[in-house]
Amino acid sequence: MKIPKTCQFCNQLFIAQTTVTKFCGTPCAQKAYKKRKREEKIQASLQSDLQALQSQQSLQSESVDDLGSKDFLSVKEAAQLLGASRWTIQRMITSQKIKHGKVGRRTIIPKSEIQNLFN
Repeated sequence: MKIPKTCQFCNQLFIAQTTVTKFCGTPCAQKAYKKRKREEKIQASLQSDLQALQSQQSLQSESVDDLGSKDFLSVKEAAQLLGASRWTIQRMITSQKIKHGKVGRRTIIPKSEIQNLFN
């Protein structure tokens, strides 16, 4: 049986011997396979990046909610709550605009001090 078909990869006419043949030859079949696998990898990568971004955003929103219930904040948490950098908070501590305490090497800031900044 001879069936005229068009190759799905190179779009050239060829004579197929079966009804399920899609490509004009082995080179086109191999190139189509490589292209398909490459696109699958790209899609998988995009999906994993999207999931990572979504999980990161949910963690950030949860962490800001958690900060609202704490009485004492670290420098990093205070910076996250204010939307400022850690160095800005450190400068405010050094210039004594914010009262702070030390627990070992860790600097903690009462949440009331953060609220007093805006009063």
